[in-house]
Amino acid sequence: MALSPTGKKFVLLYLLTPLAVLALLGVMISRSLGDPTIKKAAPVGAGAGDTGGANAIGQELRLAKLDEKDAAKTVAAAGAAAAAAEMEMVNPATLEQGFLLVVQDKTGKSSASSPIYVAGNFNNWNPKDPDAKLTPQSDMRWRILMKNPRSTANANEPVRFKFTRGDWALEELRADLSVPGDRPLPMIPASSIKPGEPPQIEMVVEAWGDMRPDFKERAGNDPYRTIAATGTVRRLQVAGGVINGRPRELLVWLPAGYEEGASKGVKYPVLYMNDGQNVFEKLPNVPGEWKADETATDLIGKGMARATIIVGIPHGGSTRLTEYTPTGVTINHPTFGVIEGRGDEYVRWLTTEVMPRVERSFAVSLEPKDTGIGGASMGAVASILAVSKNPGRFGNLLLESLPSVATDVKQWTPFIESVKVWPTRVFLGVGGSELGTDPKLAEANKKYAQATRNLDAWLTKQGMSPDRKLLMIDDKATHTEEAWAARFDDALSFLYPPAVDSTK
Repeated sequence: MALSPTGKKFVLLYLLTPLAVLALLGVMISRSLGDPTIKKAAPVGAGAGDTGGANAIGQELRLAKLDEKDAAKTVAAAGAAAAAAEMEMVNPATLEQGFLLVVQDKTGKSSASSPIYVAGNFNNWNPKDPDAKLTPQSDMRWRILMKNPRSTANANEPVRFKFTRGDWALEELRADLSVPGDRPLPMIPASSIKPGEPPQIEMVVEAWGDMRPDFKERAGNDPYRTIAATGTVRRLQVAGGVINGRPRELLVWLPAGYEEGASKGVKYPVLYMNDGQNVFEKLPNVPGEWKADETATDLIGKGMARATIIVGIPHGGSTRLTEYTPTGVTINHPTFGVIEGRGDEYVRWLTTEVMPRVERSFAVSLEPKDTGIGGASMGAVASILAVSKNPGRFGNLLLESLPSVATDVKQWTPFIESVKVWPTRVFLGVGGSELGTDPKLAEANKKYAQATRNLDAWLTKQGMSPDRKLLMIDDKATHTEEAWAARFDDALSFLYPPAVDSTK
């Protein structure tokens, strides 16, 4: 049974006290035997010498009391040191040797066919990240070694996570079957850490999502589920992927009246969105969504934007950074280590597999002025890469919270200059608190926003007129889907204005 910090202190004092007492007895015995190495005070009583009778014994006892005080001080100091060591807490995410998460599944539902995964802000809340799958132990518990996990959005953000069985429908629950909040990574006492040995953090899962009475398991041959979105969202499976080769399902939002318009030969403009899994709905334990479906429905209904098809392209999970980073660019990521960009492959997959598949399946206009691409963070970087590799193919570009603008000017400048033909319309959005609201980040936040202003100025320098680009800076906004959703109405109405509605 693991001892509490207080219990550990008590045991330490308990063990040290007998040692101090033994030391004290040793002093007294050595004095009584006339140990010449012990400096004595003169005994009390004239002519008593070393046999000063009661007076000599009293003197020895007095000296013993002084030594006893020193011993007590030693014990107290040792106790204080132990307490200080116990009080020193360490963030396990900072340990070079990493740490072990050990999970007890009280339900017994986890198995080789339904293993446990850990999903958090360090792997984009991927519920089935192959690199975050736990291994079963002989004692019926599950474990995983984690090394230096960091939030993918902000390295200074505390680690948060949950356990799943490969799907957010199978997330962990409380014993009463309610959905718990995100788990924080607990701090651990420094005294419990052994050099080179990963400390063990034990956790318990009380229940799973498939234990709720209203749970309906998806049929094995039906990968589709109802999307919690406004309007019509259809899934469209495409082959390949980029690195892992697994098929991916596009999420295609259709504006109201699409079926009737398509039957009459209308060709609709289209906007492709990277990180498309969060465009139309908020997934469990993901910070938010773009609310593109609600916003588009409202704007189109009011005549403030063209009736546009929006295609969400889900990222590749653990391969996201590799896909979205330009080929030839290397990123030293605090969680995933060294990332070698393979963005050229992603763009090739986008233009040879994704776009043709959409164009064959839906009434999509092939005109550049009707074709747009966009994304946020690294998804925005991938959007610029697509534009640079396909001059003139995209007429609209949506860029939110570009990270590389502020982080690496040496790599960013040649990347921007590689774009020879910019789209007809470009929307730039950024928050004033992209890196977080901590006052310590104020200067870095200013640089982030200023870098986006610099990009806007660069576009002007390249001859782009003010009516072709729109820069929006929200001083209070952070690096979140909520912020991108708040600016999406301006982006959509600017990129697809009703004045050039090709569907009418």
